[in-house]
Amino acid sequence: MAGFKGNTKNMTRLGMLRAYYLGAIACIGGFLFGYDSGIIGGVLTFQSFEHDFGIAANNDTKFSSLAVALQQLGAFVACFAIWPVTRRYGRRYAIAICSLIFCVGAALQTANTHSVSVFCLGRVIAGIGLGGSSVVVPMFSGEMTPKEIRGQIGSFYQLMFTLGIFTSYWIDYGVARNFTKDDSRMWQIPVGLQLLWAGLLGIGVFTVKESARWLMACGRTEEAWDSLKWVRADDGPATQAEFVEIRTAIEMEDHAREGFRVTEMVQGQNLRRTTTGIAVFSAQQATGATAFAYYGPQYFKLLVGNKGDSDLLLTAIFGAVKVAACLTFVLFVADRFGRRTVFAAGAIFMAICQISTAIVLHTHPAPANAQVTSSGIVTIALIYLFVIAYNFSWGPLPWPYVAEIFPPRTRALGTAIGVASQWLFNFVFSLTTPYMITNLGWGTFLLWGIFDICIAVFAWFALLETQGQSLEEISQVTPHRSNTGMRNLVGEEEFNGSERSGESPDNKLK
Repeated sequence: MAGFKGNTKNMTRLGMLRAYYLGAIACIGGFLFGYDSGIIGGVLTFQSFEHDFGIAANNDTKFSSLAVALQQLGAFVACFAIWPVTRRYGRRYAIAICSLIFCVGAALQTANTHSVSVFCLGRVIAGIGLGGSSVVVPMFSGEMTPKEIRGQIGSFYQLMFTLGIFTSYWIDYGVARNFTKDDSRMWQIPVGLQLLWAGLLGIGVFTVKESARWLMACGRTEEAWDSLKWVRADDGPATQAEFVEIRTAIEMEDHAREGFRVTEMVQGQNLRRTTTGIAVFSAQQATGATAFAYYGPQYFKLLVGNKGDSDLLLTAIFGAVKVAACLTFVLFVADRFGRRTVFAAGAIFMAICQISTAIVLHTHPAPANAQVTSSGIVTIALIYLFVIAYNFSWGPLPWPYVAEIFPPRTRALGTAIGVASQWLFNFVFSLTTPYMITNLGWGTFLLWGIFDICIAVFAWFALLETQGQSLEEISQVTPHRSNTGMRNLVGEEEFNGSERSGESPDNKLK
C-alpha cells in the first residue's frame, strides 16, 4: 500500500499479500457477525415473519429485544468455552468449529418451523459460533501479522463487520421491495444466506497456515518456522530475528507458566491489562453504534417517522457509509496515529453528533406523515457523521488493541475475557435498546452522547500506547510505564546479534 511504504520497506511484496489474505480470510468471521447483526433488525419488521411466528403487534418490542439478546448470551458463554479449544487444537480448528456451530444455529433459524422457541434456540446456537470466532479471529490475526501493519490488518475485522452490515441492509431492502408482504421468502432468504458466509469461513481458514506463535508454544518448532516463513514469504535475517524473538518470549512464558491459575488474571500487572481489555470492549458497546446496527430501521423511524420503507432505505445507506468510513480508516489511518489519540478523538466527535441529534429531535420531532423536513435531514446527517467517527476509532481499533496488550502467557484468556465483556454489554444494550427507543425517544441519543464523553476521558488517561510495537515488546512493558519510548526488553542483544550474523533459527535451536 502506498500510504505505508515507509513502514513496510523491509517486507516482501508477497509477504504483504499473504498477510492481507490471511487477515481477510480470518475476518470473514467479522463479516458473519456484521451480517447477522444487520439482518435481524429488518427481518423482525417484516409482516411475513411476524405472521409465520405469530408475533402480535403489542409484543414486537419484547420479541425484538429477546431475539437479539439471546444471541449475545450464547456468544458470551462461548468466549470462555472457546479458550481451552483454541489452546489445545489451534486457531484454525477453533475457527472451523465455530463456523460449524453457527451453521447449525442458522439452519434452525431459516427453517419455517412457526415456533418462536426453535427460532430463539437457533439464535443462541448461532451466538455460540459467533462468540467463539470473535475471540479467536483477532488473536489469530494479531499473532500472524507483521507489527508494521498489525493495526491495519487487525482492523479488517471491523471492516468486514461493516461490509456484512452493508450487505444485510441492502438484502433486507431488496427482499422488501421484491416480495409480497406475506411471502415467507422475504425473511428466509436473508437469514439463510448466513450459511454461505459461515461455510466460506470454515473452508477458507484451512487455506492459510496455523499461528506460528501457537505452534511454538506447543513445541512444534519446525512447523512454527515454516508458518512464519510462509506468511512473511521470506527466510532472511529479519524473519530469522523475528523467529528467535518469538521463541525467546515463548520460552520465557513457558518457564513461568507452570502452575498457571485463572486468578492470576486479576493479580499484579495482569489486573491492569484485564480491566483494560474489559473496559475497551465495554466502551465500544457504550458508544451506541452496535445498538444502531441491530435496530437501524427502528432508529430511523424515530428520526423520520413511520411510513413506507424509507427506514430500510436510510438504514441501507447507513451501511454504505459505514463501509466507506471503515475502508478509509484501514487504508489510510490505522497505523499512522497513536491508539489513544484515535480513541479519544473518535469518542469526542461521536459525543458531539449524538448530543446534537438529541437536541434537534427534542425541538423538532419527526412528523407523523414522514414528510421530508430540514430537521430530519440534519439528524440523518448527524447520524451518518457519527458512524463515520465510530468507524475511524472505536469500531475497528478495539479488536487489534485488546489482542495485542496481553503477553503470550495470558493472551488467549485475556482476549477471551475482553471479548466476553463486548458480548455481555452487547447483550445488555441489545436487550434494553428497543425499550429506550420506545420510552426515551430523543433521550436515547443524549444518553449515548454522555457515554461517549466518559469514554473519551477514559481513553486519553487510562490506555497504554501500543502503536508500532511487536507483541513481544508490548508484553514486556509494565502498565505504569510511559506510553512513549518503549523498548524491547527481552533478549535485545541476542536478537540483534542473530540478525547481524544471519544465523538461522534452526541453528540457534541446535
